[in-house]
This record gives sequence, C-alpha cells and structure tokens, in this order.
Amino acid sequence: MDTKRTILWAVFSIAGLLLYNNWLAYEGKTPLFGPQSMSKQESAPISDEKKSDVPVPTATSANTAPVLAPKAIPASMAQLANKERFTLQNDMLAIEVSADGANVVSATLLKELEIDKKPMQLMQVTPGHQYFARSGLIAAGNAELPNHTSEFKLQSSGKDGSGRPFLVVASERNGVILEKTFILNLGSYVIDVMHRVTKNNAAVGPLVLYTELVRDGSKLEESQFYSTFTGPAVYTDKEKFNKLEFTDIEKNKITIPKQVPAGDPAWVAMVQHYYASAWIPSDKLNRDIYAGKIDTNVYRVGIQTPLENIAVGKTTVETARLFVGPQQESTLEAIAPGLELLKDYGYLTILAKPIFWTLERIYEYVNNWGWSIVILTFLIKLLFYPLSAASYKSMARMKEVQPRVMAMREANNGNPQKMNQEMMALYKKEKINPLGGCLPMLIQIPVFISLYWVLLSSVEIRNAPWILWIHDLAVPDPYYILPVIMAVSMWVQTKLNPTPPDPIQAKVMLYMPIIFSVMFFFFPAGLVLYWVVNNILSIAQQWQINKMIIKRAM
Repeated sequence: MDTKRTILWAVFSIAGLLLYNNWLAYEGKTPLFGPQSMSKQESAPISDEKKSDVPVPTATSANTAPVLAPKAIPASMAQLANKERFTLQNDMLAIEVSADGANVVSATLLKELEIDKKPMQLMQVTPGHQYFARSGLIAAGNAELPNHTSEFKLQSSGKDGSGRPFLVVASERNGVILEKTFILNLGSYVIDVMHRVTKNNAAVGPLVLYTELVRDGSKLEESQFYSTFTGPAVYTDKEKFNKLEFTDIEKNKITIPKQVPAGDPAWVAMVQHYYASAWIPSDKLNRDIYAGKIDTNVYRVGIQTPLENIAVGKTTVETARLFVGPQQESTLEAIAPGLELLKDYGYLTILAKPIFWTLERIYEYVNNWGWSIVILTFLIKLLFYPLSAASYKSMARMKEVQPRVMAMREANNGNPQKMNQEMMALYKKEKINPLGGCLPMLIQIPVFISLYWVLLSSVEIRNAPWILWIHDLAVPDPYYILPVIMAVSMWVQTKLNPTPPDPIQAKVMLYMPIIFSVMFFFFPAGLVLYWVVNNILSIAQQWQINKMIIKRAM
C-alpha cells in the first residue's frame, strides 16, 4: 500500500505543479515550464527617434547569424492605420493591402465567426494589436529600394480569366521597380503574391527579397487551466518544425536553421490558438531564415531570398504564397510540406494524428462533432476494454478484502511495518496485485492526453454545436451542466472503488471529484463531454465486473 500511496501523491503533486504553472502563464509571469503568456504585457511608449526596421541582408555563410536592423519605426504603424488601403476578397478571405508598403494589414476569415457572429479578423493594425504581413527589397549598402515603407500605387485590379480576384500595385526607388500582384484563390485561404522586380540602375548591388510576418507578443485570453502556444514558427526540410518563444527571441536565445538550399521546402509562420499565417516562398533559390525583436513587445520572423543577378533593363519574377487561416489539418497538408504541423500536438503527435483522423471519419457519417466525440470515446474505451477490465477486476478484488484489511489496520495500530507484512501476505494468498488497478490505467494515459490535445487544438470544434444548450464545443458549458455531471460520475466511481485504508488518502479521494469539477468548469465543453462519456462507460464496466465477482463469491 505504500507503493500505491506514493503513486497517488505523485499524481496529485504533478497535477498541482501543472495548475501552478498554468496560473503563472495566465498571470504573465515566468512559468516553471512551457510557453510564457504575455497577455498582461502592455506596449511601451513609442519612441519618435527615426530608425529603420527594414531588415539587413543576412550573411550567406551558414555559420553566421542573420544581422537585423535596429529598432523599428513604430510611427509607421500609425501611418498604416491612416493610409489608403486596397481591398481584395473571395468567398473565404477578405484582405486589405496598405498603399504604404503594400503590406497585408488586415485579414478577415469570413467563415470563422466570433461569439457576436461577426467574421474573425486575424490580421489587423490597431493601437492595441499589431499583426500583419509585409515584403520588400533590400541590397548591400545603403541604397533605398522599394520596401514595406515605400508608397505603392494601384496599377490594376479585378478578376483574372479563372475568376480569381487580383490586385497589382507598384513602387520605384533608385531605379528599381517592385510590382506586387496579390491573387486570392477561390475557396482557399492562400494568397498568391508575385514580386516582379525590374532593375534600371547598374549601381545597385545584388537584390534580396524579404517576406516577413510581424506580431506583438500579446497572447489571446485563455482559461487559467490550460495554455496554448502563441508565437513564430519555422520549418525546413532538414530541421522540420520549430517553435520560437517570444521570451527566447527577447533574450536572443533562439536557434533556427539560417540557410535553406534551393530545392528544399521551407516556410515561416505566426501561430496562435486555432489560427496561423505563413509565408511560403518558392524553393528554386537559396533562402535565409531570420527572426528578431523589432520594438517593445513587437517581433518578426521572415525569409530572405537573394535574387539571381538582374541585368540593367531586365525583369525577374519571384513568387510566394501567403496563408492566413484556421489550422485545419487536411487543408494545411495540401498547401505545403509540413504545414500541417502548425496544428501542434507536441510529443504525442504519433498518437494524436490517428485519433483526429478517426474523429474526422466519424464526423463524415454523423455530421455532428459532439456525437463524434461520444462515438470516439466509446471506440477508445472498447479498444482498451481488456486493460480496463483487468484494472477493474483488481479493484473489485481489493474491495472484496477491504474489511479484512481494515481489521488488520485496527489490530496493528501503531505498528505499520507489521501491518504491511500481514497485508502483503493477504494479497499473496488471495492472488491480488496491489498495483493491478494502476498499471493498466497508466498505459492508457498517453492516449487520454493525446485526445485532450486533439480536442483542445481542433478549430473544427470551434462554433460546433452538440445538443440543446451546447452551442459551441470550444467554449465552457454556459450552464455548467456537464461539469456537474462529471463530478457526480467521479463520485460514483469513487464509491465503486475500495476505500483506501489511510484516512488522509480516503479524504483526498473523496474531495477529488469536487476539485476536478471546479477545474472543468473552465474547460471547453468538448473536453468535458469526453470525460463525462468516459466516466459513464467506466462506471458501467466497473459495476458489471463488481457484480460478476460478487456472484462468484456467492
């Protein structure tokens, strides 16, 4: 029983640490582990000192870190809010491109609705929030070229031969013309961006195209009981997916693959709960990845593409794609290699991906995410039935000999060593394994955690109704009915299990349903639904096994 008690206290200690860690993250303090929440931070006053946030060309040596320019001119953000904007829209996405820099300063996801039923605006430039995409040209030396601060003029707009909305803007500096063409693909969150570069000045050195995403470090408000990642991410064929914490960028402690050879896929992204944006350049040229801090609580991640030598009077075209949308796994897989990793399941991806695949297949038949969760929970319970049965049989046998254990405890009061010896002898005689109820459950824990991350990360569940009062499985139950049902189900489970001989342990088990129900008051309804269904199925299985053992004893 000492071993069982140790395991129990270890579980509660870990749960306590997790809760404390998430509370630290929610309060904007440094967490013990995991991503840091910056939701409590405020932007510092912006300096009027004229500085440039145009990136400096990165070094071509793989052993040399990219050199970024000094702090930004945040004043340009105020200009973006007031300058003329060009709009472009398809059935999925509406964007606004600023005349100042031809930056994508607004992106609205028309199919993704907020609580007030208005479309979600993912990218925006306001006094309280900065999140946008930009691109431009740079070269060695101090030559001023068309970049994200230049004035761009509208050349043409409309629809191409395929019915796709398009927009063409252009700017010229020092004999270099940059023409940007934005094309919205129908039924897609992908924007094709073509950079047409014409060089009319022989004095300008080799040109570099940069595409970058800029965002402040503020995090979306979430429950204090869980925290999701917000920040930049990069992907290369060699290093795969790598998340960059804002705090690590702040301390210049990030490690990213600097140089990407031609032919290898690579992209950079900004990630938040459910949604992301990503620049995906073509892979025909070498590229350099960089990330850094531009100003107080403002960060960027980007890719520089050194263009092939352009003769005077000649033109070259470099294409890129800009994704702005929800983290729908099947959609992301079709856009670029590795882009589906934006939906991050962490270390349990190998388990989480097949679980979500199964959930999607169920949804194709029932067309309701709530019932899909119920059916998936039933299938997982069926898969682990042999392990659960072994666990419940062990607990039922423990409950059967519980009166004899309690009698031993009273007889050996004050002599725990003798009590443990007699108790182990009893278990040996009755062929009971004290850990028989724990080990099968421990094997199932990785699957349960994987399902937790699947339900927490899946944007498909956002705004998805179930029945009656549950109109959105991604937000807490508005009437707390599911958490209350879950608390009752946990209490019933506790009664079906043997009462621990240790009074303190018994009290902990008694109060555990209340503690967990309070936590689940703040969890998304989809997660609580899974636990409720799992508990009800567990109760039915355990009750049936208890009944069978009692019948045999008679």
